[in-house]
Amino acid sequence: MDVRIGNKYRLGRKIGSGSFGDIFLAVNVITNEEVAVKLESINSRHPQLEYESRVYKALAGGVGIPFVRHYGSESDYNTLVIDLLGPSLEDLFNFCNRQFSLKTVLLLADQLLSRIEYIHNKAFIHRDIKPDNFLMGLGRRTNLVHVIDFGLAKRYREPRTNMHIPYREHKNLTGTARYASINTHLGIEQSRRDDLESLGYVLMYFLRGNLPWQGLRAANKKLKYDCIMEKKMSTTTENLCRGYPPEFSTYLNYTRSLRFDDKPDYTYLKRLFRDLFVRTGLKYDYIFDWSTFKREKSVNAVQSTSNPNNEEVPIAENNTNINNQTYNNRILQPSPAPNANQQQTYQKVNQNIAMNNYTQDKLNKEHQKNQLKLYLKNPPKMNTIQQEYHQPPPQQLRQQFIPQEQRVVDQRLHRDPPNFPNQDYPQNHIIYNEGLNPNNSALASNSNGQQPKANPNYMNMQRYPHRDDLQGGPNAFNPYSGAQ
Repeated sequence: MDVRIGNKYRLGRKIGSGSFGDIFLAVNVITNEEVAVKLESINSRHPQLEYESRVYKALAGGVGIPFVRHYGSESDYNTLVIDLLGPSLEDLFNFCNRQFSLKTVLLLADQLLSRIEYIHNKAFIHRDIKPDNFLMGLGRRTNLVHVIDFGLAKRYREPRTNMHIPYREHKNLTGTARYASINTHLGIEQSRRDDLESLGYVLMYFLRGNLPWQGLRAANKKLKYDCIMEKKMSTTTENLCRGYPPEFSTYLNYTRSLRFDDKPDYTYLKRLFRDLFVRTGLKYDYIFDWSTFKREKSVNAVQSTSNPNNEEVPIAENNTNINNQTYNNRILQPSPAPNANQQQTYQKVNQNIAMNNYTQDKLNKEHQKNQLKLYLKNPPKMNTIQQEYHQPPPQQLRQQFIPQEQRVVDQRLHRDPPNFPNQDYPQNHIIYNEGLNPNNSALASNSNGQQPKANPNYMNMQRYPHRDDLQGGPNAFNPYSGAQ
């Protein structure tokens, strides 16, 4: 069944579910480029997709912000076509046995702070910071973190006056309770400080493997959120970060000390983690835990990671239904094939009947509407050949986000430390040379457009502002390269 979105994108299999809609794979029939399509019922009680498309367009051009290809209505659904991305940080966290190393957390923290800073500079707050809403890229942007799901985002400045929104209380909890700030639990209007506090909980979640307020049980959602709030308020940052570098406790103390309309010092927060990175002797080479993690697991033993611990789902501010059921964003999780005995049938228009243009158009729209409904109820299944070569989910994830030239390096990582001579580095990693001066003209791109080689000057790295205007690839956004 050939279902088109915007007469340009052919709908494929379901690949995930967002907080307010389902996500499908689609292919551009002109360029054969794969994209992601988010569908939302027109009859939804709390439609979010149109607003989300406007937020995407307001943030367009930023590093790590997916590009909107199309927004419109098809049959009974609103459709949003955006870039196809790789696995989420929650997917990769489960892939690595639910714990990240300090190096990976610091590599992520630097990018996540830059993404949040960009969103705030555009006068928006995200209000649903969590691992599921950060996705790694594909291809040349394999090592680049992207931000998605802006359905709960909100302007914190008035568009006309550019004034900060007023302080309010008695607000409903908006976002995901596990990572929500204390002020959000208390019903206070969210601002920039709340996004940053939520990020602190995400980083500790990656380091610890869990948070103290996970797994609490209560009779209903409201009581559970109250239990989470009490546990979160009674847990000091020192106890939460005990056994880990004090910079994480310092980060949380700083975010909690901000006033409602204070502008956070993003440079200070990024330098906090960069200094820790240098002091521990780590190398900024974009080799994350999942790049070297290897394990063998039976296909039948692999479980879905969309909601492994019954985690809280985001709640819209205007949604009074506390027991609403929604899902997390999943980009790479394939949907199960339908029963082989099921057949996809739909009524065809008899072209032999004479009719005017109005009647023909009406029947075509009705035909497309029936096609889409049947398609969503019964997605296409893999044929025998596709099933034969279908890889287990861990291997499938790995090949999605590992470049071809890096696999040679990965084969050596289990026996050699990742300190290879220059000729063994893949092309998409920086090759370090000795004696590079930050003021040297060698930092400028050459006539061939190649990335200049750089030697990180750790002693003086705070002198050079961090640039986050890369065009893609890991070389372009190394904060320790010394490039101006």
